[in-house]
Amino acid sequence: MKCVDDFRLKFGKQEFVPIIIGGMGVDISTAELALEAARLGGVGHISDAMVNTVADRRFNAKFVKDKLKQYKFNVANSDKSVVQFDLGQLAEATRMHVGKTMEAKRGDGLIFVNCMEKLTMNAPRETLRVRMREALDAGIDGITLAAGLHLGSFALIEDHPRFRDAKLGIIVSSLRALQLFLRKTARTNRLPDYVVVEGPLAGGHLGFGMDWAEYDLATIVAEIRQFLLAQELDIPLIPAGGVFTGSDAVAFLENGAAAVQVATRFTVAKECGLPEDVQQLYFKASEDQIEVNQISPTGYPMRMLTNSPAIGDGIRPNCEAYGYLLDSTGNCSYIAAYNREVAAHPGVKRISVKDKTCLCTQMRNFDLWTCGHYTYRLKDTTRKLDDGSYQLLSAEHVFRDYQFSTDNRIALPG
Repeated sequence: MKCVDDFRLKFGKQEFVPIIIGGMGVDISTAELALEAARLGGVGHISDAMVNTVADRRFNAKFVKDKLKQYKFNVANSDKSVVQFDLGQLAEATRMHVGKTMEAKRGDGLIFVNCMEKLTMNAPRETLRVRMREALDAGIDGITLAAGLHLGSFALIEDHPRFRDAKLGIIVSSLRALQLFLRKTARTNRLPDYVVVEGPLAGGHLGFGMDWAEYDLATIVAEIRQFLLAQELDIPLIPAGGVFTGSDAVAFLENGAAAVQVATRFTVAKECGLPEDVQQLYFKASEDQIEVNQISPTGYPMRMLTNSPAIGDGIRPNCEAYGYLLDSTGNCSYIAAYNREVAAHPGVKRISVKDKTCLCTQMRNFDLWTCGHYTYRLKDTTRKLDDGSYQLLSAEHVFRDYQFSTDNRIALPG
Protein backbone atom coordinates (compact mmCIF):
# COMPACT_ATOMS: atom_id res chain seq x y z
CA MET A 1 0.00 0.00 0.00
CA LYS A 2 1.45 3.35 -1.06
CA CYS A 3 1.96 6.41 1.10
CA VAL A 4 2.49 10.05 0.16
CA ASP A 5 6.25 9.64 0.47
CA ASP A 6 6.22 7.30 -2.53
CA PHE A 7 5.48 10.32 -4.73
CA ARG A 8 7.32 13.56 -5.46
CA LEU A 9 6.25 17.04 -6.52
CA LYS A 10 8.44 18.06 -9.45
CA PHE A 11 9.29 21.57 -10.58
CA GLY A 12 11.74 21.06 -13.42
CA LYS A 13 14.63 19.06 -11.99
CA GLN A 14 13.70 19.85 -8.39
CA GLU A 15 11.76 17.33 -6.33
CA PHE A 16 9.81 17.87 -3.09
CA VAL A 17 7.61 15.95 -0.70
CA PRO A 18 4.19 16.50 -2.33
CA ILE A 19 2.64 18.21 0.69
CA ILE A 20 1.78 21.91 0.58
CA ILE A 21 0.46 23.71 3.65
CA GLY A 22 -2.15 26.20 2.48
CA GLY A 23 -1.97 29.93 3.12
CA MET A 24 -4.25 30.96 5.97
CA GLY A 25 -4.58 34.61 6.96
CA VAL A 26 -4.32 36.64 9.07
CA ASP A 27 -0.99 35.08 10.13
CA ILE A 28 -2.65 31.76 10.91
CA SER A 29 -0.20 30.19 8.46
CA THR A 30 2.70 31.68 10.36
CA ALA A 31 6.29 31.91 9.24
CA GLU A 32 7.04 29.17 11.79
CA LEU A 33 4.52 26.84 10.17
CA ALA A 34 5.82 27.53 6.66
CA LEU A 35 9.42 27.09 7.80
CA GLU A 36 8.61 23.65 9.20
CA ALA A 37 7.09 22.58 5.88
CA ALA A 38 10.19 23.75 4.04
CA ARG A 39 12.54 22.09 6.54
CA LEU A 40 10.72 18.80 6.05
CA GLY A 41 11.07 18.99 2.28
CA GLY A 42 7.59 20.18 1.36
CA VAL A 43 6.07 23.58 0.60
CA GLY A 44 4.78 26.04 3.16
CA HIS A 45 2.74 29.20 2.69
CA ILE A 46 2.72 32.46 4.52
CA SER A 47 -0.13 34.86 3.80
CA ASP A 48 0.15 38.52 2.92
CA ALA A 49 -3.37 39.21 4.22
CA MET A 50 -3.20 42.37 6.37
CA VAL A 51 0.58 42.36 6.05
CA ASN A 52 0.92 45.74 7.79
CA THR A 53 -0.78 44.32 10.87
CA VAL A 54 1.37 41.20 10.75
CA ALA A 55 4.55 43.28 10.49
CA ASP A 56 3.44 45.36 13.48
CA ARG A 57 2.97 42.23 15.58
CA ARG A 58 6.12 40.46 14.49
CA PHE A 59 8.61 43.30 14.20
CA ASN A 60 7.21 46.01 16.48
CA ALA A 61 6.50 48.27 13.52
CA LYS A 62 3.82 50.97 13.69
CA PHE A 63 2.22 50.82 10.26
CA VAL A 64 -1.36 50.55 11.54
CA LYS A 65 -0.86 53.27 14.15
CA ASP A 66 0.61 55.60 11.55
CA LYS A 67 -2.25 54.98 9.14
CA LEU A 68 -4.88 55.56 11.82
CA LYS A 69 -3.13 58.75 12.89
CA GLN A 70 -3.24 60.01 9.30
CA TYR A 71 -6.95 59.27 8.82
CA LYS A 72 -8.29 59.71 12.35
CA PHE A 73 -10.26 62.75 11.18
CA ASN A 74 -12.41 60.40 9.08
CA VAL A 75 -13.32 57.78 11.72
CA ALA A 76 -16.89 59.03 12.22
CA ASN A 77 -17.45 59.56 8.51
CA SER A 78 -19.52 56.90 6.72
CA ASP A 79 -17.67 57.70 3.47
CA LYS A 80 -14.30 55.88 3.46
CA SER A 81 -13.19 56.78 -0.07
CA VAL A 82 -10.44 59.09 1.23
CA VAL A 83 -8.66 56.25 3.08
CA GLN A 84 -5.58 55.03 1.20
CA PHE A 85 -2.59 52.85 2.03
CA ASP A 86 0.88 54.35 1.86
CA LEU A 87 2.44 52.19 -0.85
CA GLY A 88 5.91 52.76 0.59
CA GLN A 89 4.82 51.40 3.95
CA LEU A 90 3.02 48.51 2.29
CA ALA A 91 6.23 47.68 0.45
CA GLU A 92 8.27 47.88 3.65
CA ALA A 93 5.85 45.65 5.57
CA THR A 94 5.94 43.06 2.78
CA ARG A 95 9.73 43.11 2.68
CA MET A 96 9.84 42.62 6.45
CA HIS A 97 7.37 39.73 6.54
CA VAL A 98 8.69 37.87 3.50
CA GLY A 99 12.37 38.76 3.92
CA LYS A 100 12.63 37.69 7.56
CA THR A 101 10.87 34.42 6.75
CA MET A 102 13.21 33.63 3.87
CA GLU A 103 16.27 34.48 5.97
CA ALA A 104 15.18 31.86 8.49
CA LYS A 105 14.50 29.15 5.91
CA ARG A 106 16.31 25.83 6.32
CA GLY A 107 15.94 22.56 4.47
CA ASP A 108 15.23 21.61 0.88
CA GLY A 109 11.60 22.74 0.65
CA LEU A 110 9.99 25.93 -0.59
CA ILE A 111 8.08 28.84 0.89
CA PHE A 112 5.32 30.54 -1.08
CA VAL A 113 3.19 33.56 -0.25
CA ASN A 114 -0.59 33.41 -0.61
CA CYS A 115 -1.73 36.62 -2.31
CA MET A 116 -5.44 37.53 -2.25
CA GLU A 117 -6.82 39.55 -5.14
CA LYS A 118 -9.82 40.57 -3.04
CA LEU A 119 -7.62 42.67 -0.71
CA THR A 120 -8.38 45.66 -2.92
CA MET A 121 -7.25 48.28 -0.36
CA ASN A 122 -8.91 51.18 -2.27
CA ALA A 123 -6.34 50.79 -5.06
CA PRO A 124 -6.59 47.21 -6.41
CA ARG A 125 -3.92 47.24 -9.10
CA GLU A 126 -1.41 49.40 -7.26
CA THR A 127 -1.52 47.53 -3.97
CA LEU A 128 -1.45 44.11 -5.64
CA ARG A 129 1.53 45.15 -7.76
CA VAL A 130 3.45 46.32 -4.68
CA ARG A 131 2.69 43.18 -2.67
CA MET A 132 3.77 40.83 -5.47
CA ARG A 133 6.88 42.72 -6.55
CA GLU A 134 8.14 43.24 -3.01
CA ALA A 135 7.63 39.55 -2.21
CA LEU A 136 9.76 38.69 -5.24
CA ASP A 137 12.40 41.22 -4.21
CA ALA A 138 12.46 39.73 -0.71
CA GLY A 139 13.30 36.30 -2.10
CA ILE A 140 10.01 34.39 -1.89
CA ASP A 141 10.18 31.05 -3.70
CA GLY A 142 6.73 31.40 -5.20
CA ILE A 143 3.43 33.29 -5.23
CA THR A 144 0.03 31.59 -5.06
CA LEU A 145 -2.69 33.83 -6.48
CA ALA A 146 -5.84 33.40 -4.40
CA ALA A 147 -9.34 34.80 -3.78
CA GLY A 148 -10.06 36.03 -7.29
CA LEU A 149 -9.40 35.24 -10.95
CA HIS A 150 -6.23 37.37 -11.07
CA LEU A 151 -6.73 37.98 -14.80
CA GLY A 152 -4.25 40.86 -14.77
CA SER A 153 -1.86 39.73 -12.05
CA PHE A 154 0.87 38.25 -14.26
CA ALA A 155 0.96 41.50 -16.27
CA LEU A 156 1.67 43.46 -13.06
CA ILE A 157 5.01 41.70 -12.62
CA GLU A 158 5.98 40.61 -16.14
CA ASP A 159 8.83 43.13 -16.22
CA HIS A 160 10.22 41.91 -12.89
CA PRO A 161 13.59 40.10 -13.18
CA ARG A 162 12.19 37.10 -11.30
CA PHE A 163 8.99 36.80 -13.37
CA ARG A 164 10.19 33.58 -15.00
CA ASP A 165 12.35 32.41 -12.13
CA ALA A 166 9.92 32.36 -9.19
CA LYS A 167 7.14 29.78 -9.05
CA LEU A 168 3.77 31.34 -9.87
CA GLY A 169 0.51 29.51 -9.34
CA ILE A 170 -3.21 30.16 -9.09
CA ILE A 171 -6.08 28.73 -7.05
CA VAL A 172 -9.19 27.86 -9.08
CA SER A 173 -12.37 25.96 -8.30
CA SER A 174 -13.51 25.20 -11.84
CA LEU A 175 -12.19 24.48 -15.32
CA ARG A 176 -13.87 27.64 -16.59
CA ALA A 177 -11.91 29.78 -14.12
CA LEU A 178 -8.63 28.23 -15.25
CA GLN A 179 -9.51 28.70 -18.92
CA LEU A 180 -10.28 32.39 -18.33
CA PHE A 181 -6.98 32.87 -16.53
CA LEU A 182 -4.95 31.13 -19.23
CA ARG A 183 -6.64 33.11 -21.98
CA LYS A 184 -6.15 36.47 -20.27
CA THR A 185 -2.50 35.83 -19.37
CA ALA A 186 -1.49 34.27 -22.70
CA ARG A 187 0.14 37.47 -23.94
CA THR A 188 2.72 37.30 -21.14
CA ASN A 189 3.92 34.00 -22.64
CA ARG A 190 4.06 32.58 -19.13
CA LEU A 191 2.10 29.56 -17.94
CA PRO A 192 1.46 29.06 -14.23
CA ASP A 193 3.94 26.67 -12.63
CA TYR A 194 1.11 24.96 -10.76
CA VAL A 195 -2.65 25.10 -10.31
CA VAL A 196 -4.27 24.52 -6.94
CA VAL A 197 -7.75 23.10 -7.46
CA GLU A 198 -9.74 24.02 -4.37
CA GLY A 199 -12.88 22.02 -3.79
CA PRO A 200 -16.09 22.81 -1.87
CA LEU A 201 -14.91 21.36 1.47
CA ALA A 202 -12.11 23.91 1.95
CA GLY A 203 -11.93 26.39 4.80
CA GLY A 204 -12.49 30.13 4.58
CA HIS A 205 -13.57 31.66 1.28
CA LEU A 206 -14.97 29.27 -1.31
CA GLY A 207 -14.92 29.57 -5.08
CA PHE A 208 -18.51 28.30 -5.23
CA GLY A 209 -21.98 29.62 -4.62
CA MET A 210 -24.28 28.44 -1.86
CA ASP A 211 -24.83 25.34 -4.00
CA TRP A 212 -21.30 24.24 -3.07
CA ALA A 213 -22.49 20.81 -1.85
CA GLU A 214 -23.38 19.86 -5.43
CA TYR A 215 -19.71 19.86 -6.42
CA ASP A 216 -16.96 17.32 -5.86
CA LEU A 217 -13.21 17.93 -5.76
CA ALA A 218 -12.21 14.69 -7.50
CA THR A 219 -14.59 15.41 -10.38
CA ILE A 220 -13.27 18.95 -10.86
CA VAL A 221 -9.65 17.78 -10.73
CA ALA A 222 -10.34 15.06 -13.32
CA GLU A 223 -12.06 17.56 -15.63
CA ILE A 224 -9.16 20.01 -15.44
CA ARG A 225 -6.63 17.21 -15.92
CA GLN A 226 -8.39 16.06 -19.10
CA PHE A 227 -8.37 19.62 -20.41
CA LEU A 228 -4.64 20.03 -19.75
CA LEU A 229 -3.86 16.69 -21.42
CA ALA A 230 -5.94 17.64 -24.46
CA GLN A 231 -4.15 20.99 -24.69
CA GLU A 232 -0.77 19.31 -24.10
CA LEU A 233 -0.13 21.59 -21.12
CA ASP A 234 2.17 20.13 -18.48
CA ILE A 235 1.01 22.06 -15.41
CA PRO A 236 1.11 20.33 -12.01
CA LEU A 237 -2.34 19.99 -10.43
CA ILE A 238 -2.68 20.27 -6.66
CA PRO A 239 -6.06 19.30 -5.14
CA ALA A 240 -7.11 21.08 -1.95
CA GLY A 241 -10.08 21.04 0.40
CA GLY A 242 -11.05 17.98 2.41
CA VAL A 243 -7.74 16.10 2.10
CA PHE A 244 -7.76 14.97 5.72
CA THR A 245 -5.51 11.89 5.74
CA GLY A 246 -2.46 10.62 3.94
CA SER A 247 -4.70 8.05 2.26
CA ASP A 248 -6.94 10.85 0.95
CA ALA A 249 -3.80 12.40 -0.54
CA VAL A 250 -2.60 9.13 -2.09
CA ALA A 251 -5.94 8.71 -3.88
CA PHE A 252 -5.32 12.00 -5.70
CA LEU A 253 -1.61 11.35 -6.30
CA GLU A 254 -2.36 7.96 -7.87
CA ASN A 255 -4.75 9.70 -10.25
CA GLY A 256 -2.14 12.12 -11.54
CA ALA A 257 -2.09 14.96 -9.01
CA ALA A 258 1.36 16.46 -8.47
CA ALA A 259 0.83 17.19 -4.76
CA VAL A 260 -1.94 18.01 -2.30
CA GLN A 261 -2.59 21.20 -0.39
CA VAL A 262 -3.72 20.78 3.21
CA ALA A 263 -4.52 23.21 6.00
CA THR A 264 -7.27 22.20 8.44
CA ARG A 265 -5.14 19.74 10.40
CA PHE A 266 -2.42 22.34 10.85
CA THR A 267 -4.80 24.81 12.52
CA VAL A 268 -4.22 22.90 15.77
CA ALA A 269 -0.44 22.77 15.46
CA LYS A 270 1.69 24.63 17.99
CA GLU A 271 3.24 26.64 15.15
CA CYS A 272 -0.16 27.87 13.91
CA GLY A 273 -1.07 31.48 14.64
CA LEU A 274 -4.48 30.74 16.17
CA PRO A 275 -4.64 31.50 19.91
CA GLU A 276 -4.67 28.29 21.94
CA ASP A 277 -8.13 28.92 23.40
CA VAL A 278 -9.49 29.11 19.84
CA GLN A 279 -7.61 25.96 18.85
CA GLN A 280 -9.38 24.13 21.67
CA LEU A 281 -12.72 25.26 20.20
CA TYR A 282 -11.65 23.81 16.85
CA PHE A 283 -10.95 20.50 18.60
CA LYS A 284 -14.33 20.57 20.35
CA ALA A 285 -16.36 21.55 17.30
CA SER A 286 -19.17 19.26 16.21
CA GLU A 287 -20.24 18.78 12.61
CA ASP A 288 -23.38 20.88 13.06
CA GLN A 289 -21.25 23.80 14.31
CA ILE A 290 -19.69 24.21 10.88
CA GLU A 291 -21.56 26.35 8.37
CA VAL A 292 -21.13 28.07 5.04
CA ASN A 293 -22.57 31.58 5.06
CA GLN A 294 -22.42 34.81 3.10
CA ILE A 295 -21.29 37.31 5.72
CA SER A 296 -17.95 38.01 4.02
CA PRO A 297 -17.90 41.40 2.26
CA THR A 298 -15.74 39.87 -0.49
CA GLY A 299 -18.84 38.37 -2.09
CA TYR A 300 -17.59 34.82 -1.62
CA PRO A 301 -19.30 32.31 0.70
CA MET A 302 -17.19 31.39 3.74
CA ARG A 303 -17.01 28.26 5.90
CA MET A 304 -16.65 28.94 9.63
CA LEU A 305 -17.67 27.84 13.11
CA THR A 306 -21.16 28.99 14.05
CA ASN A 307 -19.95 30.25 17.44
CA SER A 308 -17.53 32.74 15.88
CA PRO A 309 -17.86 36.05 17.78
CA ALA A 310 -17.79 37.89 14.46
CA ILE A 311 -21.16 36.50 13.38
CA GLY A 312 -23.84 39.13 14.07
CA ASP A 313 -21.36 41.56 15.60
CA GLY A 314 -21.89 45.23 14.80
CA ILE A 315 -18.42 46.66 15.35
CA ARG A 316 -17.75 50.06 13.81
CA PRO A 317 -15.78 49.76 10.54
CA ASN A 318 -12.05 50.22 11.20
CA CYS A 319 -11.12 51.29 7.69
CA GLU A 320 -8.91 54.11 8.92
CA ALA A 321 -6.70 51.53 10.66
CA TYR A 322 -7.13 48.62 8.25
CA GLY A 323 -9.36 49.09 5.18
CA TYR A 324 -8.11 46.11 3.23
CA LEU A 325 -11.47 45.38 1.59
CA LEU A 326 -12.27 48.87 0.35
CA ASP A 327 -12.86 48.60 -3.38
CA SER A 328 -11.53 51.03 -5.99
CA THR A 329 -14.17 53.60 -4.98
CA GLY A 330 -13.63 53.19 -1.23
CA ASN A 331 -16.71 51.05 -0.63
CA CYS A 332 -17.20 47.82 1.31
CA SER A 333 -20.47 45.91 1.73
CA TYR A 334 -19.96 45.77 5.50
CA ILE A 335 -19.88 49.58 5.65
CA ALA A 336 -23.19 49.72 3.78
CA ALA A 337 -24.71 47.11 6.11
CA TYR A 338 -23.38 48.87 9.22
CA ASN A 339 -24.67 52.28 8.11
CA ARG A 340 -28.07 50.73 7.35
CA GLU A 341 -28.35 49.31 10.88
CA VAL A 342 -27.17 52.55 12.49
CA ALA A 343 -29.84 54.47 10.60
CA ALA A 344 -32.48 51.88 11.57
CA HIS A 345 -31.58 51.97 15.28
CA PRO A 346 -30.84 55.60 16.22
CA GLY A 347 -29.35 56.06 19.67
CA VAL A 348 -28.45 52.36 20.12
CA LYS A 349 -24.86 52.06 21.36
CA ARG A 350 -24.12 48.58 20.04
CA ILE A 351 -25.96 47.42 16.97
CA SER A 352 -25.96 43.98 15.40
CA VAL A 353 -25.18 43.38 11.72
CA LYS A 354 -26.42 39.97 10.67
CA ASP A 355 -25.71 39.83 6.95
CA LYS A 356 -22.08 41.00 6.74
CA THR A 357 -18.99 41.21 8.95
CA CYS A 358 -16.07 43.61 9.28
CA LEU A 359 -13.68 41.02 7.88
CA CYS A 360 -10.53 43.09 8.54
CA THR A 361 -11.14 43.72 12.23
CA GLN A 362 -12.61 40.31 12.99
CA MET A 363 -9.78 38.40 11.28
CA ARG A 364 -7.21 40.64 12.92
CA ASN A 365 -8.73 39.85 16.35
CA PHE A 366 -9.04 36.10 15.62
CA ASP A 367 -12.81 36.37 16.11
CA LEU A 368 -13.81 34.95 12.72
CA TRP A 369 -13.20 31.22 13.03
CA THR A 370 -12.93 30.02 9.45
CA CYS A 371 -12.42 26.30 9.10
CA GLY A 372 -12.49 23.34 6.74
CA HIS A 373 -15.46 21.00 6.46
CA TYR A 374 -13.68 18.25 8.42
CA THR A 375 -12.74 20.40 11.40
CA TYR A 376 -15.09 18.29 13.53
CA ARG A 377 -12.66 15.38 12.99
CA LEU A 378 -9.71 17.18 14.57
CA LYS A 379 -10.52 15.68 17.97
CA ASP A 380 -9.70 12.27 16.47
CA THR A 381 -6.16 13.35 15.57
CA THR A 382 -4.90 13.88 19.13
CA ARG A 383 -5.37 12.88 22.77
CA LYS A 384 -7.85 14.30 25.24
CA LEU A 385 -6.14 15.41 28.43
CA ASP A 386 -7.34 14.90 32.00
CA ASP A 387 -8.58 18.48 32.26
CA GLY A 388 -10.83 18.01 29.22
CA SER A 389 -8.62 19.93 26.83
CA TYR A 390 -6.89 18.43 23.79
CA GLN A 391 -3.16 18.03 23.24
CA LEU A 392 -1.79 20.42 20.63
CA LEU A 393 0.27 18.83 17.89
CA SER A 394 3.58 19.79 16.35
CA ALA A 395 3.60 20.74 12.68
CA GLU A 396 6.21 18.05 12.11
CA HIS A 397 3.91 15.39 13.61
CA VAL A 398 1.03 16.35 11.31
CA PHE A 399 3.32 16.63 8.27
CA ARG A 400 4.93 13.22 8.91
CA ASP A 401 1.51 11.64 9.44
CA TYR A 402 0.40 12.84 6.02
CA GLN A 403 3.71 11.72 4.54
CA PHE A 404 3.86 8.17 5.88
CA SER A 405 0.38 7.05 6.98
CA THR A 406 -1.54 4.33 5.17
CA ASP A 407 -4.96 2.69 5.31
CA ASN A 408 -6.70 5.92 6.42
CA ARG A 409 -4.96 5.75 9.79
CA ILE A 410 -4.06 8.87 11.76
CA ALA A 411 -1.11 8.70 14.16
CA LEU A 412 -1.81 10.11 17.59
CA PRO A 413 0.89 12.14 19.36
CA GLY A 414 3.18 10.39 21.83
